[in-house]
Amino acid sequence: MSGTIRVAVCDDQALVRTGYATIFAAQPGLTVVGQAADGAEAVRLARRERPDVVVMDVRMPVLDGIEATRQLAGPGVPDPVKVLVVTTFNLDEYVYEALKAGASGFLLKDTQPAQLVDGVRAVAAGDTLLAPQVTRQLIGRYAGRVRPGPHRDQRVGTLAPRELEVLRLIAQGRSNAEIAAALVISAETVKTYVSRIFTKLDLRDRVQAVILAYRSGLVAPDD
Repeated sequence: MSGTIRVAVCDDQALVRTGYATIFAAQPGLTVVGQAADGAEAVRLARRERPDVVVMDVRMPVLDGIEATRQLAGPGVPDPVKVLVVTTFNLDEYVYEALKAGASGFLLKDTQPAQLVDGVRAVAAGDTLLAPQVTRQLIGRYAGRVRPGPHRDQRVGTLAPRELEVLRLIAQGRSNAEIAAALVISAETVKTYVSRIFTKLDLRDRVQAVILAYRSGLVAPDD
């Protein structure tokens, strides 16, 4: 994206919050529009300032980061804000719920400053922060916790057979190139299918596609 990226920082630890803000303020093309110490304050800040990216902690008082993310970027939110969730290694069981709540991606709190800045830029540009190989790791860690819902998502019924094949491969963590090889089609054709799938299912990124595929029972953890 062009222009200045406006960032809001939300963490209950003042030292972490200030550290993030200092890192972002020192970068060209980034500006910090506000800080919040809890989830409720984060929601108010984001709705007031409309930042391009909210950097959101998970465990915070008053309202946790997952619920704050759901209110800002979850299903049905008319004008969602992009949220980059950060978490500590020993709390990574919260990551799946954060992504389901609408987060555009996640990083660990021990991420190097340059990677954190790159992550903010990627999310601001509309990319999911999860590369296919990271999606694969996410599936390996969390898919066993996902249970199909009692009713299959009706949106899945709008997909053509080939689109269903592509969705299953996305949910297995395959990259576009790998999908192209598996289906013996071009990478450009795969991009077209992926775009159609996202449009038909009203999905923002591959993370949401993975979640929907598991929830709908299209794939199972041992696939």
